[in-house]
Amino acid sequence: MHTTPSGQARVEAGWQKVRDDGRVRAELLEVAYAEPRLRRLFPWTGMGELHFSRCTEWPWTWDIPYIQPAADGGYRVSGPRRSEHVGPAATAREAIAMVVERLPPGCGPAFFGTSEELAAHEATTGPVLAGTQDTCDGGD
Repeated sequence: MHTTPSGQARVEAGWQKVRDDGRVRAELLEVAYAEPRLRRLFPWTGMGELHFSRCTEWPWTWDIPYIQPAADGGYRVSGPRRSEHVGPAATAREAIAMVVERLPPGCGPAFFGTSEELAAHEATTGPVLAGTQDTCDGGD
């Protein structure tokens, strides 16, 4: 299982699902989707948070920061672990920039499969080199 047309279709369907479910602010989704490095990842939501996964199937990866709504109308960027906090962001653009700055090497496009299948794939193929089509640093 690799990045395939069906994987790309699954990512796009994920974006449509998070738009349709209404749990994440529309402005945040719009800015996140406009960022090519995030648009290639699989989005998912939980408790109003916007998460990004390097794979398309559950269980998803937990190695990318996520964005929570703040009571003041801004955002809070946390993660990748629940106990880690990156900081507050006044706008959706600031929050997205904080996530993009912390993307792990080789984080996209999303792998068609589970996090376990992704780990097995990476164990056999080795790390992806920065600047290739399969990294968040290059491609689009």
